[in-house]
Amino acid sequence: QVQLVESGGGLVQAGGSLRLSCAASGRTISTYPMGWFRQAPGKEREFVAAISSRTGYTDYADSVKGRFTISRDTAKNTVHLEMNSLKPEDTAVYYCAADPNWGRLRFGVVTYWGQGTQVTVSS
Repeated sequence: QVQLVESGGGLVQAGGSLRLSCAASGRTISTYPMGWFRQAPGKEREFVAAISSRTGYTDYADSVKGRFTISRDTAKNTVHLEMNSLKPEDTAVYYCAADPNWGRLRFGVVTYWGQGTQVTVSS
């Protein structure tokens, strides 16, 4: 059984920073690519960032490139999302995700989801 638990969301002013964390449990989770998605009110869930399990290869949505950084601590089975220069349009529920297959993860066909954490950016 794999569980993903997010933390670190909150309210921040535009231009500020937040750091999200995702604690993963499960026997093989350290070998899974992991990522972050977000869903704003009235919109579909969208890809934000992903990181591979072995090489640390990363991928980002164009809307967050240069502002967000994804990282993982394999020993602690934790993935982080450092978010800087936040904008009101970054307001959403952010979900941690994991899947054994990079392609499925990258395109949102995900096996494991966290419960989500709210990020609100005020203007």
